[in-house]
Amino acid sequence: MQDPRFYSLVLHRLPHVGAATYQRLIQHFGSPAAALGQPMNRLESLLDEESLQAVREFQSHAESSAIGQKALLDLEWLALQPDVHLISMADVAYPELLRQIPKVPPLLFVRGDVHLLALPQIAVVGSRNPTAGGSENAHRFAEFLAANGFAITSGLALGVDAAAHQGALAGKGKTIAVMGTGLDLIYPSRHRGLAQKIVDSGGALVSELPLGCGSKAANFPQRNRIISGLSYGVLVVEAALQSGSLITAHTALQQNREVFAIPGSIHNPLARGCHQLIRQGATLVETAQDIVDQLQGMLGFQRENLEIMQEKAAKRSELDDKSLESLSPNEQQIVRAMGYDPVDIDDLVERTNISVGSLAAQLIGLEIKGFVQQIGTGYQRI
Repeated sequence: MQDPRFYSLVLHRLPHVGAATYQRLIQHFGSPAAALGQPMNRLESLLDEESLQAVREFQSHAESSAIGQKALLDLEWLALQPDVHLISMADVAYPELLRQIPKVPPLLFVRGDVHLLALPQIAVVGSRNPTAGGSENAHRFAEFLAANGFAITSGLALGVDAAAHQGALAGKGKTIAVMGTGLDLIYPSRHRGLAQKIVDSGGALVSELPLGCGSKAANFPQRNRIISGLSYGVLVVEAALQSGSLITAHTALQQNREVFAIPGSIHNPLARGCHQLIRQGATLVETAQDIVDQLQGMLGFQRENLEIMQEKAAKRSELDDKSLESLSPNEQQIVRAMGYDPVDIDDLVERTNISVGSLAAQLIGLEIKGFVQQIGTGYQRI
């Protein structure tokens, strides 16, 4: 029987079929396989002629068609990459925040810890050619936020993006790079080492684009909606008045996310974008603690939602090994190290030898998944 992902990959590879068209096809016909099996007269209002021709060929030749062959190669590549996951909106691993945005990415290729996408994230964006002060701010803010339990999300680009990823790594936290290319291509190529460090440190690389997709200019604005969509808030470090960072910030506002901006010198052209955002209602921040303080209410609301999940989980007196199989090895280690009595983070650091920043981030993730709950200044296994 054909891998069900095959039809998703075929639909995903149709020419000119982006997130919006993919979703319309699913809404009309129920599944990728059903959409691809429709008579041409039912698809004419939804697809252009090039896509219709690809569907005709697929219906006639299936796996032997050009697009069928590409989808099979995708599956072969995935089978050879044990640390890569392909998730769709139907999967429980699909991040809830991302489901809420317009033009939801139908498929996500994820290299690394897929559960990381559910953690509270702060996006850090800015100029590809920042000042020395801008790079330092991106690094220091990301380092502080990562050490305080937030995953840092950015775009793997030169400048502020790279500084933010590196700051998160310096803070012994987690960072997510959302790419404007296929997952199998690192752009810019000089960031191959950084991308590998992100994965090796328990982070993740994410792309909605088909494998082999290069660095086309149109990909990056689309990539930016995922950066903001995954995050509770977006921090703009430095940005000119016409920049991709401002596009990300405006997209974040449309997605009802918080936007933070660092002010700068009136003589610095890279501060003008941040000043414009502040005039338009973005929160002016001078320290990373300002962001933590601003988001505490949002995280409190998240914890209230978690209480409902925890009440349902309270019927379980213990978590057996089978129930832990869905967790990463580090998460399993943390849950087992907790025992069944309340324990503070310092004791957990000693028991697990995991850094404070990484441990705090993973405990938030375990709360979201319903495996632990916060008790005063410590945590308890449910």
